[in-house]
Amino acid sequence: MSNTNLYEGQSIRVTRLDNGYAELCFDRQGDAINKFDARTVAELGEAGKALQGSGAKGLIVTSAKSSFIVGADITEFGRNFQQSEEEIARWALEANQLFNAIEDLPFPSVTAINALALGGGFEMALCTDYRVLDETGQVGFPEVKLGLFPGFGGTVRFARLCGADNAIEWVAGGPQQKAVAALKVHAVDGVVPTAKLREAAFKILDQAVAGKLDWQARRAQKKGPLQLNAIEGMMVFETSKAFVAQQAGPNMPAPLASVEAIQKGASKGRDEALKIEGQGFAKIAKSTAADALIGIFLSDQLLKKKAKAAQKLAKPVKQAAVLGAGIMGGGIAYTSAVKGVPVVMKDIAEKQLALGMSEANKLLSKQVERKKLKPEKAGEVLASIRPVLSYSEFQNIDVVVEAVVENPKIKKSVLAEVESLVAPGTIIASNTSSISIDELASALKHPENFLGMHFFNPVHRMPLVEVIYGEKTSKEAIATIAAYAGTMGKTPIVVKNCPGFLVNRILFPYFFGFMAAIRDGADFAKIDKVMEKFGWPMGPAYLEDVVGMDTAHHVGEVLAAGYPDRMGRGEGKSALDVMYEAKRFGQKNGLGFYKYETDPKGKPKKVADPVSYELLKAAQPKGQVDMSDEEIIERHMLPMIIETVRCLDDGIVETPNEADMGLIYGIGFPPFRGGALKYADTLGMKTVIEKCAKYAHLGKLYEPTESMKQMAAAGKTFYSK
Repeated sequence: MSNTNLYEGQSIRVTRLDNGYAELCFDRQGDAINKFDARTVAELGEAGKALQGSGAKGLIVTSAKSSFIVGADITEFGRNFQQSEEEIARWALEANQLFNAIEDLPFPSVTAINALALGGGFEMALCTDYRVLDETGQVGFPEVKLGLFPGFGGTVRFARLCGADNAIEWVAGGPQQKAVAALKVHAVDGVVPTAKLREAAFKILDQAVAGKLDWQARRAQKKGPLQLNAIEGMMVFETSKAFVAQQAGPNMPAPLASVEAIQKGASKGRDEALKIEGQGFAKIAKSTAADALIGIFLSDQLLKKKAKAAQKLAKPVKQAAVLGAGIMGGGIAYTSAVKGVPVVMKDIAEKQLALGMSEANKLLSKQVERKKLKPEKAGEVLASIRPVLSYSEFQNIDVVVEAVVENPKIKKSVLAEVESLVAPGTIIASNTSSISIDELASALKHPENFLGMHFFNPVHRMPLVEVIYGEKTSKEAIATIAAYAGTMGKTPIVVKNCPGFLVNRILFPYFFGFMAAIRDGADFAKIDKVMEKFGWPMGPAYLEDVVGMDTAHHVGEVLAAGYPDRMGRGEGKSALDVMYEAKRFGQKNGLGFYKYETDPKGKPKKVADPVSYELLKAAQPKGQVDMSDEEIIERHMLPMIIETVRCLDDGIVETPNEADMGLIYGIGFPPFRGGALKYADTLGMKTVIEKCAKYAHLGKLYEPTESMKQMAAAGKTFYSK
């Protein structure tokens, strides 16, 4: 007797096996991964019909790919969310009926989960009576990270299988869980080595068919209400809702909505509970947070696609060098070495080299502490960073990253020196945050091999690298540095040279808005509170303290010279001038807008300092006023939106996606708002221009561009719906 093909689609096939069982295999044609798109969901319905009349005695669900199912196809489902709430709820319910058909088959079923089963993939596995997971596998519901929650029955089935408390933790938190954690909460029934996965799944089926496992009781558990009495239910849900709301904050509605969906469906049977899940899912899918976070996911895919394309033009980087040690140089060297590209780190001072090596060693020790690296591997990485005082080891270098002091004279001298000593064609990149790439290139004989590679502080944490090309930079040099940044685990964004490049050019109008608000009487501590509530990780005063007043002052001067019409110095002293002159440089010397004390973990903790208010009187000619929250937000965000549009108009970046991702990855722009241009889309350009008119008296910083006026008139957005 041989296997019989019962159904063949483009993503799913169903086979009647010669042992009397049926196999439903996910094997998406023309793709390296399995994911749920409309076609796969429709094929699941066909597969269910084929199985219904198959006469099989049990079902095994498998994947022919290296992972089970990585989740839903968000590019396609994201478009679905443009429909009305009612249409989305109907779509979710119709899809769930196809999953129900698998769950309701007249014989036992088991899923063999290899590697990843996330989101819709994990929800698929929950439809079967049993699950077995390979020991390296991970499962979970990452939907909240996209501003959503599970919509294919995850809130219903998981809560009934694993209990309300575990469901709240898994669904509202969104972590990927390892095999041991999944087994502990009974999300899976067994964990085995990958090679034994199929065999283990069949063993479970054999036991179910033989009556040794009560698969019908398991199914009844998933289809009935949650086993909680009213008091237990109230305690678990009300306590959790308060905690989840506090953790998620007011701008991320999905985690709390997921708990409410579990709670509302708890006393109902499966079908009623699925209707509740669908309605809640539809509501959350229409939120601005979901729109923004899905947009970020899609923009990230675009950046990855661009980075992949860059690799085709790039020269391979097998050996790198960093010029200038210290904290920054050590951070860059560590980030390269830990990803497998060895580094020669050069400085003129032994003390700086020791500081650079100490920084790399500190970062490696943290990785060992967190069990991300084995001690011997950390030792190998550290050994692949070679501190040197001379250029003797610079013959076989592919890329040099210059990270010396932010001074054009010194940088030009160092760059010219290194160019004369490396092999022809070596790519040289400057980690400058503000100096013109074309000005630095003027010191070089081969400007085509030179560009900017701007890392953000702290290097090991910040995901963004600005790759800045000058007038003469070659495409090969751009591609090589973009690819090298990708190898280092960073997200490269290619930027045309201009004062401030992309991120600082957009950040500083926000700071200039802040200075003007203080000048006009606002309290900096209130501004911080309002902007943090808006979604920034820290308000502008706190951010200035972290960046450092000296750094902000220097970059501010570069931008004032570059864009005098809107970023030039106004009359009188600004709050930044006052702090800078008082040598209150922020966290680095313990005094800025705030005073800094050391907390028990050795980290700086900000506390209010009355001296700041005394000093700031010099920058507030009319004294203090109580500025409204709305005015504070508009004064800060409008200059940022306008400058981002200017960057797009000037061709500093190619797409709105790259402009917004630069802000999210570079300065912590609130992700649930999606970036400055996405935020402008949410407000509507007509509204943005109306708001700008309120602040016309503050000058060109608040003046909308011609392209913005045209967009408003045509009703256009930066991101097509």
